[in-house]
This record gives sequence, structure tokens and C-alpha cells, in this order.
Amino acid sequence: MDAKEFAKLLKGVKEAGEIVRGERAPARETVVDSTMVKELRKSLKLSQAQFAALLTVDLGTLRNWEQGRREPQGPAKALLRAIRKDPKNVLKALAA
Repeated sequence: MDAKEFAKLLKGVKEAGEIVRGERAPARETVVDSTMVKELRKSLKLSQAQFAALLTVDLGTLRNWEQGRREPQGPAKALLRAIRKDPKNVLKALAA
């Protein structure tokens, strides 16, 4: 990594820290809701069982997300955002 790339990375980390501490508002927020989870799964042409296995979550958990009874939290939410942003590479990494 060259110095210019490292400087950009460091700037992003500092901004993230400011957001976490409440010193800065996020530029945008990604909402993960039940519709998004279902649409994402369907766009990948995966069954609920296949998608749950890919995410390593219980099938019942995935169903609860899709039906709006629960909302993905923490790492699951981050993983869903990553899949939505770059499905090809994230799915490739998960399959490895």
C-alpha cells in the first residue's frame, strides 16, 4: 500500500471514530430491513435454507428477518451490507 492510499485509509478510520463517538454525523446510513433481506436473497437466487447456511444462521432466524419479526444485528447486519455492496466477491470469500 502506498502512502497516498494509507493516508486515505487513516482518514476514514478517524472519521469512523468520530461517528462512533457522536462527534460527526454519518454521511449515510444503511438500513437493513426485512424487505432488503428477502430481496437480497432472491437476487442471489438462493432458497431460505441456502442463504441461512451461507450466513451461518439458523433457518428460523432468517425467516424471522424476512418476515419482520426480528432485525439482523451486529456481524450479520454487516455481512448483509457487504453482500449487497459486492455480492460476487463476498460470496466467493464465504465459499472458500
